[in-house]
Amino acid sequence: MSKEFEMAKVASQEELQPGIFSMWLSCEAAKSAVPGQFLNVYTKNKEKRLPRPISICEIDKEDGKLRLVYRVTKEGSGTEEFSSYKEGDEVRILGPLGNGFPVEEFAGKNVILMGGGIGIPPMLGIASCFGEKATAVLGYRDKNTFLTKDFEEKGATLCLASDDGSIGVHGNVIDAIKENKVEGNVIFACGPTPMLRGIKAYAKEAGITCYISLEERMACGIGACLGCVCQSKDEDHHSKVHNKRVCKDGPVFLAEEVEL
Repeated sequence: MSKEFEMAKVASQEELQPGIFSMWLSCEAAKSAVPGQFLNVYTKNKEKRLPRPISICEIDKEDGKLRLVYRVTKEGSGTEEFSSYKEGDEVRILGPLGNGFPVEEFAGKNVILMGGGIGIPPMLGIASCFGEKATAVLGYRDKNTFLTKDFEEKGATLCLASDDGSIGVHGNVIDAIKENKVEGNVIFACGPTPMLRGIKAYAKEAGITCYISLEERMACGIGACLGCVCQSKDEDHHSKVHNKRVCKDGPVFLAEEVEL
């Protein structure tokens, strides 16, 4: 698996919704990337040494491109800089990093993809692998959705939820999966910790295998700094405590492995 620094080239960029951008990068990292992994993206500002970890949304191995869908955050100027990039611009990246979802293990099975907010983009890459076998249960704040058409183009069935009830089920993804009586052999999920906590409990009650991708603030992104640990049932061989490094051991975990 490639973990080399490289200068990727921006193939295209567009704003999907206010503050949410989609950027395709031409890069060598596309050759070895799998759904669920992420890239460390570096700013051009030398005063900002730490990279921004961004989940991989889609993988185009044939054309050697990766798609990143990210939100411009108020607290950092890194993503704001990225949003200004145009076709042909170069950006320094490291990746692909982390462990992805075990898609090959469940080939041909019915999968449930559950995503909330900026945890939705990583689910699209999985939908590409399963097509009509995938049901995407997606949670939004309101009717301002993004990527829904992309999921439909992959052949996935959509079940939506919104905080204000303006689209889909009024509630969260757990409400949506119950109301729509969604069934499947495995759940793949990404989103805020409270959402993942609920999904873990639901999967256990329903007897469905569940894999979750954790969202944590990361510093190095390669497992060296221990700045993104989460509590686990097993002892980490690196830190010798019951912790897992989200960037290195994850970000994807079997839900039963970690405490939320």
